[in-house]
Amino acid sequence: MYVFDYGAPVGFRLAAANPEKVTAIISQNGNAYLEGFSDQWGPWQAYWREPSAANREACRASLSPQTIRDWQYGTGADPEKLSPDGYNLDIMYMSRPGAEEIQLDLILDYRSNVAAYPSFQAYLHTHQPALLAVWGKHDPAFIPPGAEAFRKNVPQAEVHLLDAGHFALETHAPEIAEYIRDFLSRTLKG
Repeated sequence: MYVFDYGAPVGFRLAAANPEKVTAIISQNGNAYLEGFSDQWGPWQAYWREPSAANREACRASLSPQTIRDWQYGTGADPEKLSPDGYNLDIMYMSRPGAEEIQLDLILDYRSNVAAYPSFQAYLHTHQPALLAVWGKHDPAFIPPGAEAFRKNVPQAEVHLLDAGHFALETHAPEIAEYIRDFLSRTLKG
């Protein structure tokens, strides 16, 4: 199972509910630990604690075209390798009517994922799936301690931190593919 960003908690919920169906997990900046949060989550965390209109509005800046381009995609990414396709597509999707409101609802709901982190960690500890964490070490949202924390529950977890940002595949797809091929060739034998 490959998990990334918002999709990681979905994957961990599925794995915890069906551990016999998961042979390996690849996490690419997909977090399951409090220590994986950067200090940039303040407005979101305030909204989780107090879902007021003012706190909701404070989260809207994270959805702006400039934030998508410069912070989400640009932080830690080599601009020579970063195609504008990904961030322009995200900016286009965010410009659709109602898209920001949907994202603000998802931002509030993300607190349910954080509340489920202990159950994700219990699943990992109990079932010891083969686990590869390959993260961009300059991710402004999910920081390297989140990748390294997998080893608390899965001591044999493999962790690789790349000189990349959150969307590490945008700039390091060949390197990530090689880590995945190597990992799966060793863990899925037989």
